[in-house]
Amino acid sequence: MSDSTDPREGFEDLLRELAPQVLGVLVRRYGQFEGCEDAVQEAVLAASVQWPAEGVPDNPRGWLVAVASRRLIDQMRSEHARRERESALAAEQAAEPAPEDVPDADDTLILLFLCCHPTLTAASQTALTLRAVGGLTTAEIARAFLVPESTMAARISRAKQKIKAAGGTFTLPEAAEREERLRVVLHVLYLIFNEGYIASSGGELSRADLAREAIRLVRMVHAQLPEDGEVSGLLALMLLTHARRDARTTPSGDLVPLDEQDRSAWDRGLIDEGTALVKASLADTTLGPYQLQAAIAATHASAATAADTNWKQVYALYLVLERIAPNPMVTLNRAIALAELEGPEAGLDLLATLDGDERMARHHRLLSVRAHLLEKTGDTSGAYELYRRAAKATASLAEQRYLEGRASRVKP
Repeated sequence: MSDSTDPREGFEDLLRELAPQVLGVLVRRYGQFEGCEDAVQEAVLAASVQWPAEGVPDNPRGWLVAVASRRLIDQMRSEHARRERESALAAEQAAEPAPEDVPDADDTLILLFLCCHPTLTAASQTALTLRAVGGLTTAEIARAFLVPESTMAARISRAKQKIKAAGGTFTLPEAAEREERLRVVLHVLYLIFNEGYIASSGGELSRADLAREAIRLVRMVHAQLPEDGEVSGLLALMLLTHARRDARTTPSGDLVPLDEQDRSAWDRGLIDEGTALVKASLADTTLGPYQLQAAIAATHASAATAADTNWKQVYALYLVLERIAPNPMVTLNRAIALAELEGPEAGLDLLATLDGDERMARHHRLLSVRAHLLEKTGDTSGAYELYRRAAKATASLAEQRYLEGRASRVKP
């Protein structure tokens, strides 16, 4: 249970943690991914109504399994075309399972790999995992993929049907296939954490529940694969980033940029744990993007003040990251580091190389960074226009307020 002052957050955190575990139990027992997910969602909805009023049961996981099982059996009984087979199964499973019948094992890792089934495209793997394991709504996933919600709903439904048609089994894949699927799993968890760290829309800057869930899932993967450098790197990156959460906003919810944050409010326990993981992961003979991003985060975390930041090291790490995993966001961040080393004009010149990239053409991050660097050159008029454009380009109300505030500060 959460120690939040709002009891609803405690119920939400518990349900978010238990939902994929319950789904794993049902898929193992009944083998119907789509039907099982619908039943679990109904059980979670029932719990969200009953538990605040009646209290959390002694075995909340067993309660959810029992309710979801009943809902699934009811669904099967209502399907007339398959009445005989499903009635037989329903007769066997009709009795509510006692809490002690629910296995203690957490099947979430198996569920993660099932969602990343090789018959699915990378986009479908990501979308299905975000929905079934991460707890994101279809609307949130649609925003992440920049498609309409109806399109995403259809994609997730097709993904479930594909797994069913391919005969996907509820077991961990063999070692060779496991390595390939693991990269997709890590990417999905990275997306979940990012949605939690900077919510893509809405009035809140972040969603701590999603960030904590991503960390929990990566901890679980790390416990299974402690020698994998990229797993360690991703966990370190999340911990080092999450350590700054309490300093990222004012009491009223306004964004505080990294260089203005109260570093005494950073969680030193998470920083120490993340830094130790970075050191261990960098000993790996092969470096991946998560290890390098974690090393960058550790460099920021080690600086007592913003002025003490080792920008040469940050720039060098972004340069290596850009070479092994080219991405416009990496280039953008390298431009920020370059501006710290050689001045805002150098940063602006590097940003200009992104102007032809359609993915970045209207992205608020590119607009806001360019505005910041223009402000540093003294071009307040140009900065004002770009801050305003950036504010209009983001769906996050917290970011909008911050960017509008920056615009007001430099208004000619």
